[in-house]
Amino acid sequence: MKKKVVVGMSGGVDSSVAAMLLKEQGYDVIGVTMQIWQDEEEAAKEANGGCCGLSAVDDARRVAQRLEIPYYVMNFKKEFKCHVMDYFVAEYLRGHTPNPCIACNRYVKWESLLQRSLEIGADYIATGHYARIDRLPNGRFAIRNSVTAAKDQTYALYNLTQEQLAHTLMPVGEYTKDEIRVLAEEAGLPVAHKPDSQEICFVPDNDYASFIDREAGEKVPGPGNFVTEDGRILGRHKGITHYTLGQRRGLELPMGERVFVTAIRPETNEVVIGSNQELFTDKVLCDHVNYMTVEDLTEPTRVLAKIRYNHKGEYGTLTKQPDGKVLCTFDAPVRAATPGQAMVFYQDEHVLGGGTIIL
Repeated sequence: MKKKVVVGMSGGVDSSVAAMLLKEQGYDVIGVTMQIWQDEEEAAKEANGGCCGLSAVDDARRVAQRLEIPYYVMNFKKEFKCHVMDYFVAEYLRGHTPNPCIACNRYVKWESLLQRSLEIGADYIATGHYARIDRLPNGRFAIRNSVTAAKDQTYALYNLTQEQLAHTLMPVGEYTKDEIRVLAEEAGLPVAHKPDSQEICFVPDNDYASFIDREAGEKVPGPGNFVTEDGRILGRHKGITHYTLGQRRGLELPMGERVFVTAIRPETNEVVIGSNQELFTDKVLCDHVNYMTVEDLTEPTRVLAKIRYNHKGEYGTLTKQPDGKVLCTFDAPVRAATPGQAMVFYQDEHVLGGGTIIL
C-alpha cells in the first residue's frame, strides 16, 4: 500500500516540484494550501505576490490538476493569528525583533498541518523547503543543510520536534533553485518561473510599525528618549516598535558620526544609541532551546552558530546553564545579536539545535 503524504502547496515553484517529486517516488500525494489570513487582508496578500491569497490557491490548484493529485484548502487562520501575528506584535512591544517565519514553521506549518494530516490518514507531510532530514545512528532525526548554500533554509527549521521530523519529507533539499525551475518547466508546471514571495507575508510593505499600531492599538508605547548607555538624552524617538538592534538609518540624530541602536529598553521606553563597536559581543545567551542531534547538552560542545538567517556563522562553544538556557562563547565577536532572533547551532552539515536570543 502506498504511503500517503500531504504536501503544503503555497502556489510557488518549490512546493509544486516537491509534490511532483513525491508522486514520481511512488507516494499517494494530496495537495493542501493553508488559508492563514483574515479575508479583509486579501488585497495585501495579493500585493505580496499571492503567497497565501487567491492567486496562490489558483496556482496550487492548477499544479494539482497538472499532476493529477487531490487538492484541498484548509483553514488555519486561528492558529496563524495566535502563534504568528500575535506573537510578532507581543515581541516588538517587549523591545525584541522576532522571526515570525520560524514560529509559523513550528506551530502552523508543522504542528497544526501535521495533526490534521494524521487525522485524515496521512503518513507524512511535505514542504518545499531547501533542507534535508537524516535519521542519525543514535536514532534521532536531524535537519541537514540543503545542497545549495544560496537557498539553504535550515536556520528557520531548528525548532521542529522529533515527532514532527519523523513524519516529514523534504525532497527539494537535494536540488538547487535553478534545477527546481528546470524540473518544473520540463514538467509543464504553470509556476515554473513564478517569482519567490516576500519573507514576512503579513507585512507586505515592510512597515512593521504601522502593522503593530493597527494590531496593538493603545498598547503601543509612544515617543520616548534616545539615550547613551550612561543615560544622557540625545533626542526623541518615534516609539520603540520603529527600531531594532544595529539599526542606523532613520534615526534622524545629528551626531556628526555614524551611530547605531545598541539596545532597546521597553521598561523605560528608551532607545540606546552608540557606536558600531558597541554592537559586538563574544557571548550570546538563548532560551527555549530545542535539540535535534542530541537529546540534551551534557558537556561544553563546539559548534558553528548563526545568529540570524543570513549570518555566515561563527565558531564557538556551547555551555548549558543551570536554568536550562544555553550560552555560546564565540571564538570571535559577533555583531548585533538581537533579542528575539534565533541562534542556531550546527555540527558539520546537521542542525544540533537552537534557541531564542535573550542577551
